[in-house]
Amino acid sequence: MYRLLGSGHIQTQGIVDTIQAPLVVLDADYRIVGANKAFFSDFLMTRGEMMGVSLFAVDEGRWDIPELRRLLSEVIPKSAAIVGYEIETELSRTGKRLISLSARRLSHPDDNSTSLLLQFDDITDTRHADTARDMLLEETRHRMRNLLAMISSLAQQTRTRDRTAEEYRDALLGRLKAMLESQDWAGDKDRIAGDLETTIRRMLDGHGETARLRLQPGPAVTLAADQVLSLNLILHELVTNATKYGALSAGDGWVTVGWTVEDGARLKLVWHEAGGPRTGPPVREGFGTRLIQFSARGNLGGGAELDYQADGLVARITATLRN
Repeated sequence: MYRLLGSGHIQTQGIVDTIQAPLVVLDADYRIVGANKAFFSDFLMTRGEMMGVSLFAVDEGRWDIPELRRLLSEVIPKSAAIVGYEIETELSRTGKRLISLSARRLSHPDDNSTSLLLQFDDITDTRHADTARDMLLEETRHRMRNLLAMISSLAQQTRTRDRTAEEYRDALLGRLKAMLESQDWAGDKDRIAGDLETTIRRMLDGHGETARLRLQPGPAVTLAADQVLSLNLILHELVTNATKYGALSAGDGWVTVGWTVEDGARLKLVWHEAGGPRTGPPVREGFGTRLIQFSARGNLGGGAELDYQADGLVARITATLRN
């Protein structure tokens, strides 16, 4: 821009170079006759490469866009202005970029300037950030809708008959706690989210029952995040039932948990209670039983069999492992 401003306007040139947005001045034939430092820096070109060159020939003609030519041709005769015209182009030295371009006639004391002042704003990163934010917001909304649907289902399905308000509250909050804790656990990237042994120990530890767990670990198993949620809900129902009515309701009762994997893809987990009071099958099927069976058939891709034997409940859970 020194040619344009002249030697007496060094301070003005300094001000222009201080502006962070890339600026370029074009003559009536769209040749570059001036630019600030930001323009050369952002486009990774030198003054010698660009001065006197047509904008439409810069970077092997990547700015030779018919719509841009038409818009610039209307700025001078119509005293028009281009504001925020977005151009997506593949630049040779910086790759694919999204540019917001604004153009006006360059001011002149006699109001007869035929030069154009263009401002280039690289909005690639901003647009990516906006897109990522929108996706995150939509994902959050989606998760909230799913969460509310699950809470609503748990609230509606949790039995109220023959229960006090406090018993209903405790049953519902217990299930919600199991669901939310499993989601937090599955989403914690600093831990082995889907480790089966850890999931079992955490559930029983949350009920203070790890000491009466006889774990018979099988092969190492990693579950998907949604499978962790389903298994956690199943374990919550089993440990809650065992604490209230089964083996863990008696001081000398215990639970044995073991598993095997068939063909590298079929998990078989057995929950075996012993040492508790003698109980038989429930008089009627409650929501807890339906929740276990639904969770096993759903995300686990398997099934659940509840066998009320004389010495305690034996629950056999199957699941399809995902690679």
